[in-house]
Amino acid sequence: MKDPSAPHHSQARGGTLQQGHPATRVVLRPLATPLPLGFLALALATTVFSAVQLGWVPADQGRVAALVALGATAPLQFAAAVVGFLTRDPVAATGMGVLAGTWTVAGLATLTSPSGTASAGLGVLLLAAAVALLVPAAAAAPAELVPAVVMATAATRFAVTGAAELTGSAAWQSAAGWVGLLLAAVAVYAALALELEGTTGRTVLPVGRRGPGRAAVAGDGPLDPRELAPEAGVRPQL
Repeated sequence: MKDPSAPHHSQARGGTLQQGHPATRVVLRPLATPLPLGFLALALATTVFSAVQLGWVPADQGRVAALVALGATAPLQFAAAVVGFLTRDPVAATGMGVLAGTWTVAGLATLTSPSGTASAGLGVLLLAAAVALLVPAAAAAPAELVPAVVMATAATRFAVTGAAELTGSAAWQSAAGWVGLLLAAVAVYAALALELEGTTGRTVLPVGRRGPGRAAVAGDGPLDPRELAPEAGVRPQL
């Protein structure tokens, strides 16, 4: 005869517990953050283009800068964007996608245009890309300040370069070069900080994590099954 005081063990049939509650399974992909890769790729292109804009290398070396954008920066940032979508990181996915597309067009325009000439069409694109990058920058600001600063600085770099392309002004070109170097420094710092955080499991250099960003690293974020229903991949429509 069964002891009524003994604990009741429910049996699962078809993935549903007989107690009336659906079984919940959470599967995590072992994927690292793609932001360090994307930020270092960004530093490569912006540094080489800045060297041309500041006159540190001859203008005809702009083709080398274009090849860097097409052969290194754009592919690496495209890969970072794909991983961002897989990890459901909208900042990485959107920001890296916009950067990859913009550098691709900038590289092609530089390769196909005479050395040292301005392009009004490229200028319009760069201004539009600057506005687009403000979206992931604003999204990242409440949780991760440093990645938001990188996105905002990249937006500034595109905006100033766009003005230089539209006006053909040497002053705007020089300003774009200096902003580009600032962007490279900020991007390298962000990549190093996130890389150290990922390898050591703790914050070594300040990343500016706040709210949900800090809770995610500290492991303080609660996992409530009721919050899984509206998640991507669970809800019926994205």
